[in-house]
Amino acid sequence: MKGFVFHGPGQSAWQDVPDPAIKDPTDAIVRVEAVTICGTDLHILKGDVPEVQPGTVLGHEAVGEVVETGGDVRGVRPGDRVLVSCITSCGQCRFCRERRYGQCRGGGGWILGHLVDGTQAEYVRVPYADLSVYSLSGGIRGQDAVLLADIFPTSYEVGVLNGRVRPGDTVVVVGAGPIGLAAIATARFFSPERIIAVDLVPARLEAARRFGADAVADANEAPRQLVDDLTDELGADVVIEAVGVPESFELCTRMVRPGGHVANIGVHGKPATLHLEDLWIRDVTISTGLVDTYSTPTLLRMATAGRLPTAEMVTHTFPLGLMEEAYEVFSRAAETGALKVVLGAEPHAEVVVPAA
Repeated sequence: MKGFVFHGPGQSAWQDVPDPAIKDPTDAIVRVEAVTICGTDLHILKGDVPEVQPGTVLGHEAVGEVVETGGDVRGVRPGDRVLVSCITSCGQCRFCRERRYGQCRGGGGWILGHLVDGTQAEYVRVPYADLSVYSLSGGIRGQDAVLLADIFPTSYEVGVLNGRVRPGDTVVVVGAGPIGLAAIATARFFSPERIIAVDLVPARLEAARRFGADAVADANEAPRQLVDDLTDELGADVVIEAVGVPESFELCTRMVRPGGHVANIGVHGKPATLHLEDLWIRDVTISTGLVDTYSTPTLLRMATAGRLPTAEMVTHTFPLGLMEEAYEVFSRAAETGALKVVLGAEPHAEVVVPAA
């Protein structure tokens, strides 16, 4: 089969790789039908995630068909259409029992495309399949469902829930890429008074308005002043960092009100300065985190019912064999206007999950 292989910082290729095989009785082999590229994959290619070894197939999000299962798998069987989660769960360790699946100590957590071969291939081995894939039904398209593998749970759990968004809040989302847009969409579940999006790219600020932002600000044009003007100089109740660079994190800490929350989602490849000399006296709470995906079943139900703006997120589609071209488009999002790119196993084919 073919897969997209990381060969070191700045080096990658769509190439022949060995077919995956069942290694443990809890494994499933999934034929990939729809897959997407994450900003974290770009961080890996830049060398920001040193745990990823050269030779690893990248990718941690997919929709596909189960073709083989180990002897202990009970929840799915060959022929089932499934969502492959970005997080793998053993279900037995302390953290899994606390629903903190991202911290799994039994061989799970974020392993696909990180510690083991991932989903950007024709087939993928999924460990602990019973707890790490989700059966799909109700006619949801593959290109919509694949967005529930990572970005929507990540934005909702690490941004909105960790940030404790409440009715009447002023919420600022710094970064209007896919993660930031999903944070805007899911923050609206809690009826904030206003959502303000901050970004450098005009097209992404326009997208933020479509996803529910009430106001937008260019990151180069005093966004803190806009926040102060809209809150009588109090500051935002919740500020969500969805970029992953020191400047954006430090901007978030300047826009939050006393007693407010900064929820960091972005993957940081460099240190950011934490101005505790200022923050401690303002009672500011800062949260970080890897997604646990405990919200995936709820979000899948909402997506199936048409209550999540998944279709609006996908701006580019490619056949699976054009992985390198898809990466090029996604990596130049400011120029190409890409939000999410989705690749399918057949050229230009939509992956449709049949009704149950």
